[in-house]
Parts: sequence; C-alpha cells; structure tokens
Amino acid sequence: MAGETISGPGKKGARIGATLVFVDEAGFYLLPFVVATYAPRGQTPILAETVTHDHLAVISGVTPAGGLFLQIYERALTGVEVVRFLKHLERCLPGPVIVIWDGAPIHWNRAVKAFLAAGHAARIELVSLPGYAPELNPNEGVWGSLKVKELANMACEDVVALRHELSQAVPRLRRHPEVIRGYFREAGYL
Repeated sequence: MAGETISGPGKKGARIGATLVFVDEAGFYLLPFVVATYAPRGQTPILAETVTHDHLAVISGVTPAGGLFLQIYERALTGVEVVRFLKHLERCLPGPVIVIWDGAPIHWNRAVKAFLAAGHAARIELVSLPGYAPELNPNEGVWGSLKVKELANMACEDVVALRHELSQAVPRLRRHPEVIRGYFREAGYL
C-alpha cells in the first residue's frame, strides 16, 4: 500500500511517495436502516427495534489501493480517539501519510495539534476537504456499504450485538478492495 497516490505526476503525494488516506466518522445506531425487503405474499415484514440513543461511533480511512482501516467506539469520538486512529495509521502504513478529511472540530482540536507537535507531523500531513463536500470523500462509500448493504434491516438488541454485527461486516468489505477502489471512482479520483 505504500506509495499509493491519486495525484498526477509532479503532485506532492506522488513526489514524496505518500500514502493517501481519506478519513471520516459515522454513527451506527440500534435503529435499523430499513431498505426494501421480501416477505410472503400478504404479510408485511416487521422489524422489532429498540428506540434509544445508544450507538457506536466509528472512524475509518480508505486508500486508493482499496485499503480499509477502521476503529469502533461505544462513546462519542473526541480528539483522543482521532489521535489513536492516526497512530494506528502510522503503525500500519510505511512512509509519509497524507490524511484527507473534512473540517470537523475534532480533527483540529488540542489533542491532534499536540500529537503533531510531538514529532508526528514529520510523517503525517493533515489536509482539509472543502466545506460541505462529502461527495469528495471516498470514505462516504464505506458508510453506504456498511449501513445500506451489510447491516440493512438488522435490528440489534444492544450496542454489544451491534458491535458484533459490525465487526463481522467490516472484514467482508475488506475482502473486496475493488469495492473500496470504486468509492474513489465515484468521487472522481480514479
């Protein structure tokens, strides 16, 4: 995965042999994402669900070669979890890493700034996408695949069951890097 780039010849990422990682966060709630389904004729399908605000917070990154990096938390994400994810990227990816993400406040808070100031800026560069432009982030495709395909119509009793289902869905997606590369084509990068 080293040296992945979607930039053209002479662009900074290509010149320095950096791995590009598009990063985003999402919430997965117990309330299922309902899509069309089948049922015996004359019988309306029924999903039993728990109405609650309990959820999983997920941060993920995708690379142009089809790599998927993901961490799951049972609490809202803060700068601490963002730094933990950036450290994860440092461990998994050799060489320079360019992280491309939106302008969410947790991406630029004190914990992230302290992490970069502690010497990690030598390997990790953070780049902001333009405001209100989710269509430019290929990582949005991860949420579509996981919520609309993998976990559609699934009603979990609690966050433990949801975490289990999500933890099984992620490896299924990882086994199909061509799907992840498709997110980049949809965003207009490949």
